[in-house]
Amino acid sequence: MPIVKARSRRKQVWRIILMIFTFLLISAVIFGVIYELRTSALQAHYLSRLAAKIGVRVLPGKSPSIQFPKAGPYDMRFGYVELPTFLGNLETAGYDIEAQARFSPFLLEYTRAGFYPAYREKSQAGLRIEDRLGRLIYATAYPERIFSDCTQIPDIIIKILLYIENRGLLDSRYPLKNPAVEWKRLAAASLALGIKAVDSSRNVPGGSTLATQIEKYRHSPRGLTLSVKDKYQQMISASMRAYLDGPETLQARYGIICDFINSMPLGAITGYGEVMGLGDGLYAWYGADFTETVRLLAERSSNLTGSEVKARAAALKEVVSLFVAQRRPSYFLSEDHTALEAKTDSYLRLLAQAGIITPGERDAAIVAPLIVQERVVSPGTQSFLSRKALNAIRIQLLNLLDVDRLYRLDRFDLSVISTVDQSVQQETTTLLKSFSDPLTARKSGLYGYHLLGNGDPANIVYSLTLYERSEGANLMRLQTDTLDKPLNINSGTKLELGSSAKFRTLANYLQIIAALHEQYHSLSRAELAAVELDAADNLSRWVISYLSSAGNRDLSTMLAAAMQRRYLASPKEQFFTGGGVHTFSNFDKRDDTRIFSVQDAFNHSINMVFIRLMRDITQYYKYQIPGVRQLLGDAKDPRRHDYLSKFADQEGRIFLQRFYRKYRGKSFDEAFDILMEGMRKNPKNMVAVFRYIKPDAGLNEFKTFLASHLKSAQVADNILSELFERLGPDAYSLVDLGYITRVHPLELWMLAYLNRHPDATQGEVIQNSTAERQEVYTWLFKTSRKNKQNVRIRALLEVEAFSEIFSEWKRLKYPFNSLVPSYATAIGSSADRPDSLAELVGIVLNKGRWYPTLQIQKLCFGAKTPYETRVVYQKSKGEQVMHPEVAEALRQALLGVAENGTAQRIRSAFLLSDGTYLAVGGKTGTGDNRHNIYSLGGHLISSKAINRTAVFVFFIGDRFYGVVTAYVAGQDSDDYNFTSGLAVQVLKAAAPQLMPLLTPGG
Repeated sequence: MPIVKARSRRKQVWRIILMIFTFLLISAVIFGVIYELRTSALQAHYLSRLAAKIGVRVLPGKSPSIQFPKAGPYDMRFGYVELPTFLGNLETAGYDIEAQARFSPFLLEYTRAGFYPAYREKSQAGLRIEDRLGRLIYATAYPERIFSDCTQIPDIIIKILLYIENRGLLDSRYPLKNPAVEWKRLAAASLALGIKAVDSSRNVPGGSTLATQIEKYRHSPRGLTLSVKDKYQQMISASMRAYLDGPETLQARYGIICDFINSMPLGAITGYGEVMGLGDGLYAWYGADFTETVRLLAERSSNLTGSEVKARAAALKEVVSLFVAQRRPSYFLSEDHTALEAKTDSYLRLLAQAGIITPGERDAAIVAPLIVQERVVSPGTQSFLSRKALNAIRIQLLNLLDVDRLYRLDRFDLSVISTVDQSVQQETTTLLKSFSDPLTARKSGLYGYHLLGNGDPANIVYSLTLYERSEGANLMRLQTDTLDKPLNINSGTKLELGSSAKFRTLANYLQIIAALHEQYHSLSRAELAAVELDAADNLSRWVISYLSSAGNRDLSTMLAAAMQRRYLASPKEQFFTGGGVHTFSNFDKRDDTRIFSVQDAFNHSINMVFIRLMRDITQYYKYQIPGVRQLLGDAKDPRRHDYLSKFADQEGRIFLQRFYRKYRGKSFDEAFDILMEGMRKNPKNMVAVFRYIKPDAGLNEFKTFLASHLKSAQVADNILSELFERLGPDAYSLVDLGYITRVHPLELWMLAYLNRHPDATQGEVIQNSTAERQEVYTWLFKTSRKNKQNVRIRALLEVEAFSEIFSEWKRLKYPFNSLVPSYATAIGSSADRPDSLAELVGIVLNKGRWYPTLQIQKLCFGAKTPYETRVVYQKSKGEQVMHPEVAEALRQALLGVAENGTAQRIRSAFLLSDGTYLAVGGKTGTGDNRHNIYSLGGHLISSKAINRTAVFVFFIGDRFYGVVTAYVAGQDSDDYNFTSGLAVQVLKAAAPQLMPLLTPGG
């Protein structure tokens, strides 16, 4: 019995001991959890060790270990999301990855698991552009107004933010605390969320700390928490970021405050766009000066004067309102300002109760009005004069990256090294701008014969662009003009540049000679004699003749001989071109009786020689069409029908477009009256026309019509009735009706069509008139009309020839999509662009090989981020678009213009330090674009000036080339008589500014 009791007591003791141990163990666990929740000690230990495994290295070449973000406003704004697309576009354009970030193994797995990479993120970034030597040209930074660190932020701003959002964040008692999680707040939010599942009217308080809010609005899709998974990603990512520098997080917590204040989203406003951060928010929504606001809030109210106290109260209220508004920025800042003010005043009272602000500060702030702006009025923009090269670079960036707006481009985390020389750019811009002053212009030699005269020099726009030839690319070194508008005269216009078109015509001519040389140079004299050629194909005939007699058949020698072919300069000849008969003239009438070689005509810009040369070029292409001789000689050739049908269709379209313009905006009755004014009037004609155009009208309506249009003649009713019955809508063919009324048949048809379809567009009229256009030209298809047919067929053959000419010009970088099919194209009627002419000079300097024009050498995306990628342009292989021998012949021809022709004043402009001159070549051109009105007899009735241009496309030495333009728009151009000599003189005047760049090693 005693033994049993003893055992019972031992069991009881062990039970008590076990209970005590269990209690102590549970207490320890609870205490440990509470301790961990309060101090984050375990989190600090393990997360800091994991964070230490996060690393990024930038190494040469493309990275095998990098993970780009998929979404998130921050990552989209800075361009990180689209980086794979951008890099693909750049690769297509000839750029390669020079170096790229490599993720550490842990970071790669971590990001692949869906978490956001932990690194010290930038609160501010933007586009940065440097010149070729690293000098800053352009820089944007968004947001614009930020605090660089927490020490710059007034204490009161920090206290207000923490009171509203995250009160325990800076508790220094817990140096290891995880700032991403506030457990009490999270538990309360979770409980409220559970209650909301039962009671949908229950509001759920936010459970996010500042750290997780930053992760949310920067990296979550659309900046929102859409699921529990999103919240989990935010918390883990924020936690890992907090322990990047080790287990202690106090400094990281200060960084969180600074990041939040700098980057909190505050909606968007007209005139500014997206607003981020307190500084930009104050400016955009309240028009406040950020620096002044910071100064006022850094001072105590007691240290300020009366007016400053008021200003401080207003600033205080604006700051509090933005912290309130960041939770629902669109609602508070754009929709309900009253709700914003009420909420702000409520927080001001709470802040006073908490002792963060004084009662006096509270009352002054509540009284201060909260005036939210509807839009931002932009300050005066910078002059466009200083930004022409910069804008060209930014536009090329848009195209390279395939980005739709400069607004987006300016917000990318992107640095660019351009090809521009900023120093030369600025000095040249200043020089060109100074030419608006008559005294400066005169000192620079811009006044004189065919230079500046009585016109105001301030109205002239000057443009100068300079490129440097390099291996694998042509580099833009300078692009400027004096037009203070976004338009770039050099590349954004379509200008009549006059005789500069002779440069393209000469290139076309020499390319033809080279092609004929390739075709015939290996034939014997007997074989050459057997070649059948049409008498009109002068170029082929000349090549055959030359090769038959030449001792040296190499291409260069033959091209030199082709430059010495001679043409009459007389204007006393009519040319059938462009669908009609035209005459042309020379600039200097003293040249009318002379005969010029092609080289001399190019040197002195003789119009008539190049008109005849263009005729030879056109004839060459005509006779390249298989069977063209038979087509013109045999009236029964079946192809004639196709050509005539095409002619009928094209000419019919021209007439219909003319008639549509004639009657556009007129009511049908007004249009009918206009038709009657020009028609041969008699009752029979008028019945026939009326019945054709208005087939559904009755006799009484016709009588009323006749009475109003044929008042001088009385016609018996029975005769009218008989005519009305007999001359129905089908009484005459459309052609016959036009013949008897002396009205073009298509004009009659169009009015009949408009009667049935009063709202028809011009396109609909043309689309529904195919059969009528052919019917009107039925007479032309009769074989007895061979000569008249040939005239039309030759007109179409000319169009086809110009299609071939266009293809050749396009291959040599002509900028537009068509040419005027007329010999006048040789003297500028098809227009051009200055930079496209310069591109042709680049082809010449590069021995006939085209290389892309480069404005951007290197790009760096996301510097000092896990996405850092450096891209550099690789040398292009280019494209051989011209025979090298042709390029050399053209170079020699351009030298001749500067040595002996219209650009002689430039030949000694560029003096080197050793006393030698850089060789200069080029082509001049003058465009006098006017709207002329002629009488039926061809006499000029009036002439209205549209614009005047002078252009000089040039090369300097063997590396540099470019174009200079002088331009006057509108009727003011009538006050000027300058020619291309002005453009040449402008380049000569700019020589001192350009020499530092042109000098070897410059």
